[in-house]
Amino acid sequence: MLCQNCSKRQAVTHIKRIVNGEATETHLCSECAHSLGYDGLFDNFSLNIPDFFSSFFGDSPFALSSERTERCEKCGSSFDDIIKTGMVGCANCYETFYDKLLPSIQRIHGRSKHAGKTPPISKEASRPKEKTTSEIISEKEEEMKKAIESQNFEQAAVLRDEIKALREGK
Repeated sequence: MLCQNCSKRQAVTHIKRIVNGEATETHLCSECAHSLGYDGLFDNFSLNIPDFFSSFFGDSPFALSSERTERCEKCGSSFDDIIKTGMVGCANCYETFYDKLLPSIQRIHGRSKHAGKTPPISKEASRPKEKTTSEIISEKEEEMKKAIESQNFEQAAVLRDEIKALREGK
């Protein structure tokens, strides 16, 4: 396919744009792509997994080498190895390097403790619990005492009658 800009050279750059739901494609040769500013879009693009994971650990003071490097007693990994590879050697590494890994785990996951799943709430548990007759009587007796203390004898008499009816089962 020839360049749609100069119509002289073979198109090597293909640009697809979607504007307001309408797609347009442009095919350009390398010289036209360079002159229009479409070259070098991915020059600095690379996916280096160890660098990606080590970015979570940052320029940690733990990454500095020393004469005596702490190592996991089960797999032999050091914290530097974890930073370089982005992978923890074994389950024991989490215990060995807990203090060093914790800030990164919190930064990546947002928390450091497993929340787990919670069982679904049953219909019975979601319903408000009905009060027993004795609970209702106790509440009304408290209200009656407060009414008497505030010298609201009419309200106290009404509550007394309600309590009496509840005790008789009416």
